[in-house]
Amino acid sequence: MAWYAARSFHVPAMEIGALRSRASLAAGIGFVSVAGTTMWRSSASSFTKRSVPFACLGISSDTGLKEAVQTEKAPAALGPYSQAIKANNLLFVSGVLGLVPETGKFISDNVEDQTEQVLKNMGEILKAGGASYSSVVKTTILLADLKDFKKVNEIYAKYFVSPAPARATYQVAALPLDAKIEIECIAAL
Repeated sequence: MAWYAARSFHVPAMEIGALRSRASLAAGIGFVSVAGTTMWRSSASSFTKRSVPFACLGISSDTGLKEAVQTEKAPAALGPYSQAIKANNLLFVSGVLGLVPETGKFISDNVEDQTEQVLKNMGEILKAGGASYSSVVKTTILLADLKDFKKVNEIYAKYFVSPAPARATYQVAALPLDAKIEIECIAAL
């Protein structure tokens, strides 16, 4: 069947020894072989019983693969997204703002207070998802002004002890509701 894929995609025949010495090319040819075999099977009229693929790394709409996490102890999502999603032993926490859950308003207009509130809100979402600050493996910080980097780091360091999670920090043109900071994270479960 691999010859069919190679013929369909006009890939020249190669010896196995040559494939072993060219690992990346071999992986590409292997993918083409699987794709070609799948196309051949789906187009064959005599093939009455469809086979299930051995593995799929694609995005699935199967809701059984993910579970939404929601808590009243953190601000509700501002749009069509979840506070967090559990999938594959990971917890993906959406961007969190420094809003007070009871009022839906910012704790204050300064970045220090908003950072503290963001991290408190994130802690509640982590807890609701069965995680904690110590299980966070990656964070992304979005700042309205990168000049606030040092102030944010001082507060952030109180919540994430060594070894601190991997992290990226960006200055953005604007944040929802004119927030000063937004933080998202991924935690291991």
